[in-house]
Amino acid sequence: MKLSVQITRGIESLFGTRDENIRVLENGLNVTASLLNDSLEIEGDEPNVIRAASILEDYVALVKEGLGFSNGDLNSYLRVVTEDPEVTLRSLVHSGRQRNFGKKTLAPKTVNQRRYVEAIERHDLVFGIGPAGTGKTYLAVAMAVSALLSKRVSRIVLTRPAVEAGERLGFLPGNLQEKVDPYLRPLYDALYDMLEAEKVEKLLERSVIEVAPIAFMRGRTLNDSFIILDEAQNSTAEQMKMVLTRQGFNSKMVVTGDLTQVDLPTGRRSGLTHVIDVLRGVEGISFVYFDERDVVRHALVQRIVKAYERYQEMTGNGNQLALKLSDPVAEAPATEPLPDSPAESREIPLA
Repeated sequence: MKLSVQITRGIESLFGTRDENIRVLENGLNVTASLLNDSLEIEGDEPNVIRAASILEDYVALVKEGLGFSNGDLNSYLRVVTEDPEVTLRSLVHSGRQRNFGKKTLAPKTVNQRRYVEAIERHDLVFGIGPAGTGKTYLAVAMAVSALLSKRVSRIVLTRPAVEAGERLGFLPGNLQEKVDPYLRPLYDALYDMLEAEKVEKLLERSVIEVAPIAFMRGRTLNDSFIILDEAQNSTAEQMKMVLTRQGFNSKMVVTGDLTQVDLPTGRRSGLTHVIDVLRGVEGISFVYFDERDVVRHALVQRIVKAYERYQEMTGNGNQLALKLSDPVAEAPATEPLPDSPAESREIPLA
């Protein structure tokens, strides 16, 4: 079957650098596209041709409405709509515009990112699990900022374990905040990307936004809050239980982590692998798993993540590292007894 879609404007961004956008459309839907004067001819099986034509018609309509596409964004959008028949290009583009993310306009760039954002909207507790660069933390902070600006919550609480990533930093100088800030910097970076610097500073001063190490969560009840536990793979089982039970009324919590980058001492099982076993099937909780296809950093990062996954599968180095990204639940190791002595903890000294 053949169909032609008239393209009068935006042909450069549609094709992209070295025609990479059109190749996404062709490979994703198993069709071929040929440029004929001011139209694009699509050829292939009827359902796929109709789907491709619908995507292109959405693109043409959005361009006519004055929407400009950057090459990277359109490439990501096309990957989503070719993989997920339930989403249209128009709905995907407008999904980010319907939410107030401060100075940013965001839309999910992969199918799993879309599922993640929708899970955060529908559930009060969401786990985002996957490799670096998949947008787990960034999207969680974006949804937190959106909830704060729309007054669905009254504060944001961002926390992560203060665990050394292989290096020994010793006793850090400075006051309490200066000691823990280096470990919390990625959360600050996401905040400053969403909001003006002055606004972030004011919200931090008024404790509307709180960024703190996980130890500061003990004994608290967090009502009317959006709570994010980042780098959860570096929490212990006890810490994970402690944080999860801080959630109060009218609160949402998002827990993010990468099971392939556990920095806990040998013999300490990650609280994230433990909680997957404990909370599997519990109503009202959503687990969203990312893989290397969801990496939205430099293209090399996707290949690096995949290479590490292959290596770990071949060598079986460590239970935590050998978890497959595609289905960590099914392959989570059996519960191991945790060491009794707290001396094995590598959290930085705070006093």
